[in-house]
Amino acid sequence: MPDTVNQPEVNTPTWPPPTHLETPWPHIGAWSHFFLNAEIPVLAATARALEELRANEDDVDANRLTTVIQADPLMTLKLLSRIAQLRRPGAGTETESITTALVMMGIAPFFRHFGPQRTVEEWLAGYPEALQGLQVLLTRAGRAGQFALGFALHRGDTDATVIHQAAFLNDFAEMLVWLHAPTLALKIQRAQAADTTLRSNAAQRAVLGVDISDMRQALMKLWQLPELLVSISDARHSDRPNVQCVLLAVRLARHTAQGWDNAAVPDDVEDIARLLNAPPRVALAFLHKIDHPILEAASINGQRDGLAAPPPETNTTP
Repeated sequence: MPDTVNQPEVNTPTWPPPTHLETPWPHIGAWSHFFLNAEIPVLAATARALEELRANEDDVDANRLTTVIQADPLMTLKLLSRIAQLRRPGAGTETESITTALVMMGIAPFFRHFGPQRTVEEWLAGYPEALQGLQVLLTRAGRAGQFALGFALHRGDTDATVIHQAAFLNDFAEMLVWLHAPTLALKIQRAQAADTTLRSNAAQRAVLGVDISDMRQALMKLWQLPELLVSISDARHSDRPNVQCVLLAVRLARHTAQGWDNAAVPDDVEDIARLLNAPPRVALAFLHKIDHPILEAASINGQRDGLAAPPPETNTTP
């Protein structure tokens, strides 16, 4: 699990200070073009782990790299977008797991392309509130991915890996806003804190001029991410069970970010129970069972709003 920001960072090259947006781009096309070419830092723990593996590259295999990459949605995004660039023109955008993507790319080419990584902690060093906001979002991503994986495994869905990825990466566009436009992200956060009835998409449109979910879908298509991943991430297909796994996992992770006493949780549990074809009482116990490993790991690391955790390897059948 990624470390907290209080730990020392990996030794990395000296980079110029990042430039952060202070005013929004005028439309979704401009936002998408900006993020398409923007630098994406990764978690300090990811950067350290990659450098440790780089030092022993001959002994590294795809499974060891996968363990590091799949714990960090930002590094996961960078790898998937790179793999998309390596496809031949006209080739299908088949779904790949992190492991198969690394096998396709090769270990040596991976380390050649991904040199020492700039870190999130350094990138937002001058914006501690934004760094905290991003950390909360990363925790939510890890929990959403774990919930979605649990739902998919219980249902026997053959696309469990991509369902996990879709939930884990669901908030990546918002993460990019926190990284590249921290003052705007904080403005959205404060507007919602001042008006608890203000919906996220309304606050985003008021501050950014766009809905972040629309930005996410646009970027996934521009990066040519796997077609199934893009489709499962699209709320317009909410009638499909695999999309419901993602939507309900993301919703529950958001509603339980501060605990399980949120007034929306009973409705979430009812909907999840229908998806899993289980009584609500059984579904709720199942949800706590899925959530426990993340909460325990966060407690070990000394914070409730820790960073994202990798998918569990435990049995998740209710």
